[in-house]
Amino acid sequence: MPDHDPSPSFETLRVETDGRIGRLTLDRPDQLNPLGTRALSEIARAAAWFDRTEVSIVVVTGEGRGFCSGFDLREFASGRSADDGAMSARDQADLGRRMAEAMERMSALTIAAIKGPCVGGGVVLAGVCDLRIAADDAVFSIPEVDLGIPLAWGGIPRLVREVPPAIVRELVLTCRPFDAHEARSLGFVNRVVGRDELESAVDELAASLAAKAPSVVRATKRQVNEALEDVASTVGAWADADQLGAALADPEARAAARSYLESRGR
Repeated sequence: MPDHDPSPSFETLRVETDGRIGRLTLDRPDQLNPLGTRALSEIARAAAWFDRTEVSIVVVTGEGRGFCSGFDLREFASGRSADDGAMSARDQADLGRRMAEAMERMSALTIAAIKGPCVGGGVVLAGVCDLRIAADDAVFSIPEVDLGIPLAWGGIPRLVREVPPAIVRELVLTCRPFDAHEARSLGFVNRVVGRDELESAVDELAASLAAKAPSVVRATKRQVNEALEDVASTVGAWADADQLGAALADPEARAAARSYLESRGR
């Protein structure tokens, strides 16, 4: 289908297309590309926009030195969102699930190009991508439990699809970081390359996949996603918003978030 829909303008990310290849770049490098309410909404809108273009492959990456610093702790610590008043507290808490499902439903095959920090919600974003290539400087962590909030957005079942359940428990409960090579050994990433090779490796993979019949690529993605629902269903992920909303309203959890930010000079 020809692309007659001009690239939309977003505040927190950039989208672009080149033939059958699209790119979604988180674009808040000074903050390591956090996922606030606006970013989550914009990613979901971008996914819908890509479906109106001719792309069959979308590369997902972050501007600057990191992929994504996860859920925006500044919003959490303050108890306010970038869109206060525009939606209910529960709807705000549910935005991450909506983002994840929008990315999974997107017709195009997605490739996450991961470098530097990939934290919390950033791990969920990477996990909803169909393929993942990590630079050797990528560091993953899931700090939610230390912050007094659950890993929401369907993050647990999505991790269990890729990583052995006992390891998922360990990573989520201990909140310990793990590097790109461990992520590869666990099956979370498909390939690890040198930092200076990441862009070329992802571009080469994207070009190879874009040369294949788009209808077959879409059908394969759909078939794999349907099979994954049998492995670990995300049907109940809508309830994550209730648990996350309760945590977001907890002053002690917000204090933990402020302490976390202060300890990192943010």
